[in-house]
Amino acid sequence: MFCRLLSVVGRQRTSPGWQNWSSARNSMSAAEARSVALPTQAQVVICGGGIMGTSVAYHLSKMGWKDIVLLEQGRLAAGSTRFCAGILSTARHLTIEQKMADYSNKLYHQLEQETGIQTGYTRTGSVFLAQTQDRLISLKRINSRLNVIGIPSEIISPKKVAELHHLLNVHDLVGAMHVPEDAVVSSADVALALASAASQNGVQIYDQTSVLHVMVKKGQVTGVETDKGQIECQYFVNCAGQWAYELGLSNEEPISIPLHACEHFYLLTRPLETPLQSSTPTIVDADGRIYIRNWQGGILSGGFEKNPKPIFTEGKNQLEIQNLQEDWDHFEPLLSSLLRRMPELESLEIMKLVNCPETFTPDMRCIMGESPAVQGYFVLAGMNSAGLSFGGGAGKYLAEWMVHGYPSENVWELDLKRFGALQSSRTFLRHRVMEVMPLIYDLKVPRWDFQTGRQLRTSPLYDRLDAQGARWMEKHGFERPKYFVPPDKDLLALEQSKTFYKPDWFDIVESEVKCCKEAVCVIDMSSFTKFEITSTGDQALEVLQYLFSNDLDVPVGHIVHTGMLNEVGGYENDCSIARLSKRSFFMISPTDQQVHCWAWLKKHMPKDSNLLLEDVTWKYTALNLIGPRAVDVLSELSYAPMTPDHFPSLFCKYALHVYNEVMNVGQKYGIRNAGYYALRSLRIEKFFAFWGQDINNLTTPLECGRESRVKLEKGMDFIGRDALLQQKQNGVYKRFTMFILDDHDTDLDLWPWWGEPIYRNGQYVGKTTSSAYSYSLERHVCLGFVHNFSEDTGEEQVVTADFINRGEYEIDIAGYRFQAKAKLYPVASLFTHKRRKDDMELSDLHGK
Repeated sequence: MFCRLLSVVGRQRTSPGWQNWSSARNSMSAAEARSVALPTQAQVVICGGGIMGTSVAYHLSKMGWKDIVLLEQGRLAAGSTRFCAGILSTARHLTIEQKMADYSNKLYHQLEQETGIQTGYTRTGSVFLAQTQDRLISLKRINSRLNVIGIPSEIISPKKVAELHHLLNVHDLVGAMHVPEDAVVSSADVALALASAASQNGVQIYDQTSVLHVMVKKGQVTGVETDKGQIECQYFVNCAGQWAYELGLSNEEPISIPLHACEHFYLLTRPLETPLQSSTPTIVDADGRIYIRNWQGGILSGGFEKNPKPIFTEGKNQLEIQNLQEDWDHFEPLLSSLLRRMPELESLEIMKLVNCPETFTPDMRCIMGESPAVQGYFVLAGMNSAGLSFGGGAGKYLAEWMVHGYPSENVWELDLKRFGALQSSRTFLRHRVMEVMPLIYDLKVPRWDFQTGRQLRTSPLYDRLDAQGARWMEKHGFERPKYFVPPDKDLLALEQSKTFYKPDWFDIVESEVKCCKEAVCVIDMSSFTKFEITSTGDQALEVLQYLFSNDLDVPVGHIVHTGMLNEVGGYENDCSIARLSKRSFFMISPTDQQVHCWAWLKKHMPKDSNLLLEDVTWKYTALNLIGPRAVDVLSELSYAPMTPDHFPSLFCKYALHVYNEVMNVGQKYGIRNAGYYALRSLRIEKFFAFWGQDINNLTTPLECGRESRVKLEKGMDFIGRDALLQQKQNGVYKRFTMFILDDHDTDLDLWPWWGEPIYRNGQYVGKTTSSAYSYSLERHVCLGFVHNFSEDTGEEQVVTADFINRGEYEIDIAGYRFQAKAKLYPVASLFTHKRRKDDMELSDLHGK
């Protein structure tokens, strides 16, 4: 997690394992190193000899790929990896990050035995302190998620904290979380051990070799140009860390890799009078913005200040990262926090204040995956001060991606294609990382929003909606209304409200949902991704029939809900397609699918076809009218009657007039604006899954009740069809399920948000993927997948409807379990009218 231990690589290279691999190279002069001849071709070229590059090389070689060249512009492990604080922490908010860190921990634990290189691995455990009840709730949420994936952790008292670390002042604590299997390690030596193992598996490693740019032909990697010549290759991996951004832009076809460096500070002290034991746990005091670990009997302590200092805005700076200028004035708040937490350190001698660069991304998540613009160009960078924790797992997933075409876990939250070009400008990144770095330790309650880099993309209706009280959220750089503040509400209080409990916008969203159900609301959905696919002949239909699971050979004007599947039957995209003419189709997808969906379509469309794919997101303002009076509003705006015969469901025929006309006509029908919070509540209570939250590239239509959107017998093959046929025969191993909380008090209890563990008959069976309060049912509704784990072996078994229906369920919210009723399919009668909690009969949900 928390950057940068000063580690001299040469000191550790004296171990026998390292000498066997690199003694010849160590004895070379600089001139001799420059004269080393590179191979002229390879299957894979990796740029970057830090922990990311060596991890990718290690895992690719383990998976059987041998023709690999790793290039490092300076010395191995002499970049960011050299300064890493060496703290390996598995306590993360995202499940995929927890899994990466857990894998890294296990890998580093056995690496010394595998390679003979000492890595300094010491299992110390970590203690995460809570000075407030909200921080403790956040830790409890993490704790419950760690436990269900097999990572030991527990919530402990301040007294127990003092027992684990006798130097800590615990008087202001309300509790803590102890993760006993966390560790510390020498990150540089881990990278060297990974490089040694990769070399023994056939990987060729060259330091003092700079990549100048990547050669591309027809959208495919063909080779790299270095300062020592060219290497032809099919795959290139950018693990250049601080320089990944500049390297991406230096290609023949530039690739945007949005990250930016900030200065990061930590201090090193002399050993204490009674030196700290090597097993002393690492302390994370997020409320104090600091971390503390044992270092050679003394202390290593740094943190994430509120006023970070971005650097290298003008581009590439150093071949190898050097210690930057000390700035004690800047570090003083963190030093004060350290002395409050450990008063006995006041007389301790400080050896050095280390100042080193660390890279951060626009959303605090690392960047991995294949470029949307160039096939064969992969990226692993932007670790947000968690490179050591993520290095092993991230390298494994990226290697799987390259070898198999997809990783073994859903990594969409980390995929490079989640970003667009607007999030890659230096100005945007400089301002965003100044917000991101403090957020590493800030308390993050559900549905918080970034404040920097806003209004990059707005609907033409933005100013009009803003004047009517719209409060905004950002998605893929696009501003979208969350809800609309009535004139009598305290706008400032709503903006500053942060809680894990019932939010202050509850009543506002309730009124919007009520209007959607009883009258009519208009929601600006212009942010949704929109493509047009056309051809001069019949090729558009033929290609789309192959790319999508549903039958698109429908009459002109009709709309089809369908999925764009991969070879394993998982969703690469969930969308709606309207047939505009015989040879023209209009595709609507989720907002954050713009880059990913475009890349998938371009990758799978014939290269020499007469197809035209155009991104028309900017060309259309999309207004969604919801409610029983929507037809009345449309009828007054249209020349044709809005009867089912003339305008059936899933049918498009006419363009709407401008927003003003819709609002003017709708006044007598009670029209009002509504935001995405109301839409979220409506879609969840209707059991509608959403791509990127509920379903992903490892979720098939058969697992989420969308068989109706798949036409296995539509007369032609489509991507994923064979996998679905096999799954239909064998059964599914997870099943999308709705849960209605039974004994949950909306006003007093913690709310479910996402990621809560699901228990069936006391056994863990899955996690929630999304949740919302249902204003119709007057209860919370959670959506999630249920698995069937064998009690004997732990292996997954087929999940049947009977298995779902016969279980007794609980949802774990920050350690508290609430009873829930499960159902597989929406029951229309539940939503016909509002019923009180006490009068609601939910027993029929169990078997339908």
